[in-house]
Amino acid sequence: MQHFDGNLLAGALTDLLAFDATTARARCNGCGNVGEIATTIVFRSGAGTVARCRACGQVLLTIVETGDRTFVNFTGTGAIEIPAR
Repeated sequence: MQHFDGNLLAGALTDLLAFDATTARARCNGCGNVGEIATTIVFRSGAGTVARCRACGQVLLTIVETGDRTFVNFTGTGAIEIPAR
């Protein structure tokens, strides 16, 4: 099978990420709960933003902004379901 570099994903990822992400549904790796990202419990501090599962409290995602970059980590999220447009 022929392989390509990650630039092949540019169109698909742009299409997927250009939407209101709070409407996406995330599955918690801890308890399996599925819910809209807008329903998570969010904590914000100087170190960054943390979104936790409403059902069990596990960290679903973190966002850290440094002046010129933003780091997003979805470690606690098993999958993200994006609504069709």
